[in-house]
Amino acid sequence: MKVDALLHHNLAAVPAQVAALEAAGFAGLQTVETGHDPFFPLLLAAEHSKALDLTTAIAVAFARNPMNLAAIGNDLNGYSGGRFILGLGSQIRAHIERRFSMPWSQPAARMREFIAAMQAIWANWYQGEPLNFRGEFYQHTLMTPVFTPKPSDAGPPRVFLAAVGPLMTQVAADLCEGMLVHPLTSVNYLRDHTLPIIEAGLKRRGLSRRDFELSHGMFVVSGTTEEAFADSRRAVRERIAFYSSTPAYRTVLESHGWGELQPELNLLSKQGRWVEMGELVSDEMLDTFAVVGAPERIVPMIRERFAGLVDRVTLDFSFAPAEARPALIRQLAG
Repeated sequence: MKVDALLHHNLAAVPAQVAALEAAGFAGLQTVETGHDPFFPLLLAAEHSKALDLTTAIAVAFARNPMNLAAIGNDLNGYSGGRFILGLGSQIRAHIERRFSMPWSQPAARMREFIAAMQAIWANWYQGEPLNFRGEFYQHTLMTPVFTPKPSDAGPPRVFLAAVGPLMTQVAADLCEGMLVHPLTSVNYLRDHTLPIIEAGLKRRGLSRRDFELSHGMFVVSGTTEEAFADSRRAVRERIAFYSSTPAYRTVLESHGWGELQPELNLLSKQGRWVEMGELVSDEMLDTFAVVGAPERIVPMIRERFAGLVDRVTLDFSFAPAEARPALIRQLAG
């Protein structure tokens, strides 16, 4: 099991942070797209690391277009010597239309076409195939020599897709090298809903499960003191409630019989009642979606719960003393 860390967006601190994370034994770094661009820190990470995988988890696909992400991904993968993973996600309609002022429709179908368009662009750059992509949402039919990059030895990047529901999971299985598992995912949901779709898609491509990586950024509740443990529990409850309020994630709740909680949380979220939302997350829900335990128990619990299901996990180990973290990373990587 590969162990990744989150890379913070303080660009001035990235070189030192990357050196420390690589020395600690992490296999890769991930950036998120919240208040900052997810690509800039990874450019610095590529410069200041030697072996770390570098993943956007996620970059919002529909805030951009296939051509500019094909170029960014190609440049970062070439500069890093093949270590970049272009992790994409759809976001939700409100953010795409109202925050990014971009079109929204049929997210799974649009994502399928988005990734296929990037692949057509890379095929033009690397295999010289004519660029003649004509889809419902994207059309790319012009590529002249002055705008064609020189192929790098590393080739195009691997593409991972964030998915929860069956349609988006199918896109990942059909077109990608991996999938980013949402934190609001249970072992049962992974085993009963996600993996059958992944395995069927890979079989159609003539691939096996070994050819595809599942990367899981999971919730952890722990702490070295009672106060820290309580703070961790409260924060994770509120995060679970926040995600559960989103209609797109109702299918996960329904698989456990908690579907009716989703509209209640959604209503509270529109009223900004975040603390009350967290209080609606039961202990059973917390234990289902989070790994809950003392610091010395977290790694064994993760291995017991997810071994054989996911290939890499993202964890910051802040629940444990700093001097204990390298040993925990090695233990989890196994």
